[in-house]
Amino acid sequence: MGHHDHHGAQQGSAHTQSHGQGHGHGHHGHDTELDWAAMIPHLEQNAEVTAPLYRDAAAWLRELRPAPATVVDAGSGPGVVSCLLAEEFPGAQVIAMDPEEALLERAAARAAREGLDGRLRTLRAELPEGIGELPPADLIWAARSLHHVGDQGAALAALGGRLTPGGALAVLEGGLPARYLPRDLGFGRPGLQARLDATEVEWFAQMRAGLPGAREAVEDWPTLLDAAGLRHVATRTFLLDLPAPLSEAARAHVMDQFTRFREGFAEALAPDDKGTLDRLLDPDDPQGLSRRPDLFLLAAHTVHVAVKE
Repeated sequence: MGHHDHHGAQQGSAHTQSHGQGHGHGHHGHDTELDWAAMIPHLEQNAEVTAPLYRDAAAWLRELRPAPATVVDAGSGPGVVSCLLAEEFPGAQVIAMDPEEALLERAAARAAREGLDGRLRTLRAELPEGIGELPPADLIWAARSLHHVGDQGAALAALGGRLTPGGALAVLEGGLPARYLPRDLGFGRPGLQARLDATEVEWFAQMRAGLPGAREAVEDWPTLLDAAGLRHVATRTFLLDLPAPLSEAARAHVMDQFTRFREGFAEALAPDDKGTLDRLLDPDDPQGLSRRPDLFLLAAHTVHVAVKE
């Protein structure tokens, strides 16, 4: 995929949540070029905190496709969700597919640590160009990876072409922006997160426009799946609901998100919002993220499933 989210599971908006499984959107200096290898700790933390949501999605997919022999994680990133899929589909061989060698090495190392190296292998390939290297698959999982491909329709068609008859393609795209804090923080201008969302929407549009072969398309995923020659069968949204008080790992994840907002979007933010972010990230501020008792994590991710007939 070259350009992918890699399950950046939980970033600031619905766009960037992802691929914690895999990649999230970077936020590097408001630049749309992403250094995936440098993002490995962020991607892994993202996916680990978001794992309950992915497990719920996998349980639902088991109802639709109970016993796949081959499962592909297309845009696997460092393999957190690839390993989760191997656990949730114990009879399957899992292929973690990604164009970034550093991420695949991390995925292989995780599989070895978790005793899954005999059931999980990696494949370095771009989407859609390298999709022909995949063996026929009974289930393909693509979590926030397609929106990093210029021609999403071509990518869907390529993935659908690797499915076995009756095989399913599960696309995680869309949902709702994550929320971490009350609307009124007790300082600064209320509504900070809504303004951060708007800034990130602009970033996402720039990123999409700059992709090779970028094609505009209505992000109606059931229609796009149908146009790719597949039959859309189901859509479901999964909730990640981690109420206050957060665990140490979840709090660290939220702090990382806000650090990335501050570093990546500084030029686009109003001075008062930059000041608010600085206070939130100050470890000595009693109303900062490291000390607030009201910090939570609430997000929704949508999965669309289509089958090859």
